[in-house]
Amino acid sequence: MNTQATKTNRYTPDSKEALNRRQFLGIALMATASASSLAAVSVPAEESSSRESKPAEYERKIKLGVVGNGGRGAWIAKLFQKHGGYQIHAVADYFQEVADKCGDDLGVDNARRFSTLSGYEKLIESGVEAVALETPPYFFPEHARAAVAAGLHVYMAKPVAVDVPGALEILATAKMATATQRCFLVDYQLPTDPHNLEIARLIGAGQIGKPAVVSSRCFDAGYPDPPRTDTEESRLRHLIWVNDITLGGSHHLSACIHAVDAVLWVLGKRPVRATGFSQIARDNPHGDSHDALAVSYTFADGLVWDHCGRHLNNNYPYECAALIHGTTGYAQVSYVGRVRLLGPETAYAGEVKDLYAAGAVRNIAAFYRHITEGHFDNATVPRAVDGVLTTLLSREAAMRRVQLSMDDLMKDGRRLQLELKGLKT
Repeated sequence: MNTQATKTNRYTPDSKEALNRRQFLGIALMATASASSLAAVSVPAEESSSRESKPAEYERKIKLGVVGNGGRGAWIAKLFQKHGGYQIHAVADYFQEVADKCGDDLGVDNARRFSTLSGYEKLIESGVEAVALETPPYFFPEHARAAVAAGLHVYMAKPVAVDVPGALEILATAKMATATQRCFLVDYQLPTDPHNLEIARLIGAGQIGKPAVVSSRCFDAGYPDPPRTDTEESRLRHLIWVNDITLGGSHHLSACIHAVDAVLWVLGKRPVRATGFSQIARDNPHGDSHDALAVSYTFADGLVWDHCGRHLNNNYPYECAALIHGTTGYAQVSYVGRVRLLGPETAYAGEVKDLYAAGAVRNIAAFYRHITEGHFDNATVPRAVDGVLTTLLSREAAMRRVQLSMDDLMKDGRRLQLELKGLKT
C-alpha cells in the first residue's frame, strides 16, 4: 500500500512564484470541470504515514503560518514547533487576543500576529512558505485558494468544506497545487495508524472476500450551543460553530466524517445514493445542526452501508469505527480501541491508542517530508473531498427525509453564505 509519489523538482524558497488571478482561475476551472463528473476516487493508505516523528533539528526550516489559533489551532501549532523542521513565523485569528496568546506561547513577533476576517491575507504576505488552516471549515476554500495562488503549501484540518461548491473548489485548488509543485495535505488521523493500515492492506488483498455490507458509527459529545447574538462573532470560537450548518457543516459533517472517511479509505469508492432520518435532540438548541442521525447508503455495485451518528453529552463513551462484512470474513477499523480482522486464512487484532495526537504528529512529519522531498501528488485531498460530498449527501437526505442521489446533490450545488454584517473585516 505504498503510495510514494514520483519525485519532481524540489521546492526552494527562490522558486515560490505567486500566480495571478487569471492563471488561478484557468487551472481551477479545468479542475472543477473534471470534478463535476467525479467518479469514485480510490486513494490507498498514505505513504509511510505510520512512521512516528521524533523531535529533531533539521537543516531546512519551513516558515509556517497558522490560521486559526483557538484550541486545536494552538495545540497543533505546538506540535509543528516540536517537530523541529518548522519555524512558526506568523499567526492569525479573528480575535486579536487569541492570536496574541498563541503568539506569546510560540515566540512569534508581535508584528506577525494578525486578526479580523482578513488576517489570513496578511499572514500569507508575511513571508511564510506554508500555512496550517485550523479555522471553522466555512473559510477553508477561500483560504486554501489564496494560499496556493500565492505559492504556499497547505496543511488543512477537516472537513475541507461545508457545501458542494466549496468541496469542488478544494479539489481544484489541490490540482493547482500539484501543477505548481506545492503540497496540500488534509489531516485525517485514522488512516495513519499502523493497525488500521494493516487491516486495510488485508482487506485490499481479499482476506475477507468481497465487501457486502458496512456498518459505521460515530458517538461523540456535543458542543456548547449558547444563545445567538446580533452577529456571527459569538459563533466563531470554542467549537460553537459545529452547531451551525453554514459555519461548521453540521455535527455530521464535522464529527461523523471521521467514520465516513474510514469507509471511503478502506473501500476506495464513494456511495451513489442515501436515505435516512435525523433530528435536533440536544436540550435548548440555538444552532440549526441536527445531532442525531441514522442513514443508509448504497454503492453502484450494490454494496450496502449503514451509519449512525450521535453527538450528545449523555455520558456514553466516544466511538468512531467501521465494521466491514465480506463474503468470507469481517474487519473493523477504528479511531480508538480494538481493531480486528478474521478471514478463512488470516486473523489480525490490535488496539489504537492516542490517535488524536499520534496521527497529527505523523501527518506533520509527512507534510515536512513531502515538501522537502518533492512529493506533490497531494493524494489525501480527493478522498477528503469525497468525504465531504458523502456526508453532505447523507446530511441532506436525512434532514429532508428523502432518498437522495449523489448526482442530484451535485446538480443542486447550493453555496452556503455566512452573514458577515457586523463582523470585523
